[in-house]
Amino acid sequence: MTTESFPSSDPDSGPLESALRVVAPFDVDPPYEPELDDLETGDFDDRFLDRELSWLRFNQRVLELAENTELPLLERARFLAIFASNLDEFFMVRVAGLKRRIAAGVAVKAASGLMPKDVMRRISTESAILMARHARVFRDDLIPALAAEGIELVRWEQLDREEQRLCKRIFKERVFPVLTPLAVDPAHPFPYISGLSLNIAVLVQNPKTGKEHFARVKVPQIFSRFVPVGNQRFVPLEDVIAEHLKRLFPGMHVMAVHTFRVTRNEDLEVEEDDAENLLKALEKELLRRRFGPPVRLEVEESIDERVLELLISELGVRDDEVIRLPGPLDLRGLHDIADLDRQDLKFDAFLPSTHKLLAPVESSSPVDVFKAVRRADVLLHHPYDSFSTSVQRFIEQAAADPHVLAIKQTLYRTSGDSPIIDALVDAAEAGKQVLVIVEIKARFDEEANIRWARKLEQAGCHVVYGLVGLKTHCKLAMVVREEPDGIRRYTHIGTGNYNPKTARMYEDFGLLTTDEAIGEDVAHLFNNLSGWSRNAEYDQLMVAPDSVRSGLIERIRAEVVNHQAGLPARVRIKANSVVDEAVIDELYRASRAGVPVDLLIRGICSVRPGVPGLSETIRVRSVLGRFLEHSRVFWFENAGVPETFIGSADMMHRNLDRRVEVLVKLPGADLTAKVGATLDLAFDPGTAAWVLDNEGTWTAAEPLGDEPLVNLQEALIAARHRRRDR
Repeated sequence: MTTESFPSSDPDSGPLESALRVVAPFDVDPPYEPELDDLETGDFDDRFLDRELSWLRFNQRVLELAENTELPLLERARFLAIFASNLDEFFMVRVAGLKRRIAAGVAVKAASGLMPKDVMRRISTESAILMARHARVFRDDLIPALAAEGIELVRWEQLDREEQRLCKRIFKERVFPVLTPLAVDPAHPFPYISGLSLNIAVLVQNPKTGKEHFARVKVPQIFSRFVPVGNQRFVPLEDVIAEHLKRLFPGMHVMAVHTFRVTRNEDLEVEEDDAENLLKALEKELLRRRFGPPVRLEVEESIDERVLELLISELGVRDDEVIRLPGPLDLRGLHDIADLDRQDLKFDAFLPSTHKLLAPVESSSPVDVFKAVRRADVLLHHPYDSFSTSVQRFIEQAAADPHVLAIKQTLYRTSGDSPIIDALVDAAEAGKQVLVIVEIKARFDEEANIRWARKLEQAGCHVVYGLVGLKTHCKLAMVVREEPDGIRRYTHIGTGNYNPKTARMYEDFGLLTTDEAIGEDVAHLFNNLSGWSRNAEYDQLMVAPDSVRSGLIERIRAEVVNHQAGLPARVRIKANSVVDEAVIDELYRASRAGVPVDLLIRGICSVRPGVPGLSETIRVRSVLGRFLEHSRVFWFENAGVPETFIGSADMMHRNLDRRVEVLVKLPGADLTAKVGATLDLAFDPGTAAWVLDNEGTWTAAEPLGDEPLVNLQEALIAARHRRRDR
């Protein structure tokens, strides 16, 4: 047990503050600086696609899913909602950051060669086009298609008399008591408009004086966005409120009613030099987030110009930050419509199956996960392999097993009613040593993570908030168990969060293993995160910010050497984003040497594939579908003996330089072959995907002949069904 280290609790200091560890930074390798060649000297100075514009192209692909008439109708509605949510976050974080740099006069070119103002202008143009297209798809395509299936999204004037009476009753009994009209006059300043809230701008007139007044009514978020009026007919909540405004303004004439919505800067800026004050700084910044400056104003295209001028003036937005759209605004509420009980309009039901190595053969009792993993390493592929009967069961059995001495785990995001949290609490209350590394700076989950961290600490868990200056993003769990032949470590390393809910929707890989070298590496890493250990050497892991970038570059270069020696050479990467210039340049060099490079990128990609003399052997594809492609895989031909790494790191500066990330080398050729088979299918020209050209345009692949394209995710579902049937 000498390699296990647990921080002791300090009763004299607050539970949260005492959990923070002020540590020296990791011994990060100096920035990678290859010898200068014509990549740096000007021949290819435009070799990177812009990351912000690439993200917009990603969300355009989401919109194309909503437009795809071959997809089930309610799934298309959900993709419209996802598009809206994605764009909100893009403006809250990325656009807000650009505006902040422009306002501060930080005129530094992006790697794409574009200045911030140039990027901002192109974002404004392209995002406005996408938002208008999104609204058109909803109005002209989805609404009629839903109506044809008996699901009607109507406006107030389309309701019959009985439906209007129902809405009147709903308004009187439920909505009216919640509403708070806020007037604007010399005694009432313009109210604060919270980010992403839907609001009604009202012009009322005093019939005695003839004077007009402005008021704002916030549409409550506690009610469904679309009000059901029976027979699968729905009306927007703001329509119901607008029709009954006389009850809010008795004695006044309602002259004009318009909806609007503000997006604010909600990115966090926390100074982390002083760990003792990190919690206070974070909580202060969470409060500031609510009052961040506006970055976008959405209004209905029919808005009264006087009302619009008032909003622009009071909110402090510019004309180019105003987006005029046909109503209704805020289509995130389409998630409620997509959740309707109409299985005939959804993807075929899919129930994840238990991994064959963890499935009971004859008994109905759950398999002993420890016994199964001792027999063989288990490579999990979620959601095709059940998370609840693998990772969740692993932690739950560890909590209940009297032979388990300790559990160590990282938590970046988890669900509100997480069985993982409950299992860790049970383990601590049973007297086991439990260490939990909780990342309290996980964007938009900060408050939830602080809340769950307190629950864990109150149960007796050792809770640590990682390293100052770095987010702990790696996905690790380790169980230390006493067995007849001595202490054994059981390790799980994954590409996705320990979240049972998202594990049903996110595609991720995970490894359950008793490999001693991996266990030793993970033990050292946990000691780095919780104590004073500064070990930076790992046998089976690459760990950012120490060695992920340099380790991948080393392996890419090895593929070049193999190719030049006439040995098999190839690089295949699956990731959410590829932006890091040093890694991209190394891929360019490999391509120039003749090494085939295949990239499967869900989101942002700054690589320009197929450029003569630069990237002729690079292919970039993107798969989007019913599951969110989320795993990160790095596969190298390695002279005919392929090796594969999986883990949490995308190829972005923040992942490689400002986060603790882990990539693990898969032990055994059979596991590498399984991942390789999935990549084979993903990169097959007969598989449906979007293909990137060297100008940054994504085009949906066309069938090569008469055979339809294969849907990657449906093919993997079918493979699981065949295995289960056998």
